[in-house]
Amino acid sequence: MVRRIAFLFPALLMAFSVAAEVVDIDNAELARLRAAGVPLIDIRTADEWHESGVVAGSKLITYVDASGRVDQPAWLASVQGVAKPDQPVIVICRSGNRTRAASQLLSEQAGYQKVYNVKGGVRAWGNDGRPLTPVASAVATCPAGSRC
Repeated sequence: MVRRIAFLFPALLMAFSVAAEVVDIDNAELARLRAAGVPLIDIRTADEWHESGVVAGSKLITYVDASGRVDQPAWLASVQGVAKPDQPVIVICRSGNRTRAASQLLSEQAGYQKVYNVKGGVRAWGNDGRPLTPVASAVATCPAGSRC
């Protein structure tokens, strides 16, 4: 029994050492990370994108649909088209609430090592006087045949 515990202890330590990190960021940090090329995923619904616009360069991948459902496998597959688990990624929603669940999914179940969660979401970005792009412009920049 002692041997078994001694064997499992290093494995447990290793599992905790590779634990992913979710970091809450503000608008200034979002701007800095975007300028450094870290991908930004806007998880709101299409209606929300059209209503307020999006942060320029956002990849548009809805997390919770209008009916309140989440298709985790499909969503993760879309996110992996934007960033692999060993790459940092930023998630944003309207107010920062939905991104908490999406960030946890990415870090705890999908193995993403660094996930940035935008505090206050798009609402705070706009209230801070930062620019929002019409969604038609954002979608027009997506490569043909892909969904951003």
